[in-house]
Amino acid sequence: MTDKILVVEDQPRVVRLISEILRAVRYEVLVAGDGKQALEMVSLEQPDLVLLDVLLPGDMDGYEICRRLREFSSVPIIMLTAKARDADVLTGFDAGADDYLTKPFNAKELLARVKAVLRRSQRPEETTTATFVCGDLEIDYARHAVTCGGKTVSLTRTEYALLRELALNANRVLSHPELLTAVWGPEYRDELDYLRAYVRYLRRKIEPDPSNPCYIETLPGVGYMLSCPDDE
Repeated sequence: MTDKILVVEDQPRVVRLISEILRAVRYEVLVAGDGKQALEMVSLEQPDLVLLDVLLPGDMDGYEICRRLREFSSVPIIMLTAKARDADVLTGFDAGADDYLTKPFNAKELLARVKAVLRRSQRPEETTTATFVCGDLEIDYARHAVTCGGKTVSLTRTEYALLRELALNANRVLSHPELLTAVWGPEYRDELDYLRAYVRYLRRKIEPDPSNPCYIETLPGVGYMLSCPDDE
């Protein structure tokens, strides 16, 4: 079955470029020019992926559209942005985006991101009923639910995948390439800044003091480890 991709972009030249790239490898392409149309099309057309520009006409920018989509849909979202600052990237993650792509980009970059996000979203669901507990941190693998100190932690699909990979290898250092390949795919194995941004944001959600983390440890120049002392 052909994957259906919704492009939310108001610049005709950019829409044509993206559409040509995607159709050349046989993706079905839908287009929305503003937030209202994007929300309607996701509801009616059920796309497999959304490419969402940050700057759009009307009263909703890409971040707001992303937040509203997350109220009723888990469709994977890649934000398209001319901004590459950490604050802008984290704003997108907080809104519920799965990935981001900085303009200008080429066909190879776009297709790599699209294929990787689609692949992650189509992984088989876990069937285990096991629960991982590490101090106040608890992960219910079957429900994809995370709590910390008894409070539910809201994670995006990718944040959960990163935490899960660390938990499955608790107390073992995972190198940067290992984590990037396992969570995002081989296309991302050199995206160190990308991994650092996700770890920083994940710490903000699960660490009592993000500036002095007790769960996710950094091994400078090597990688990260989920530290979980044996309580017995």
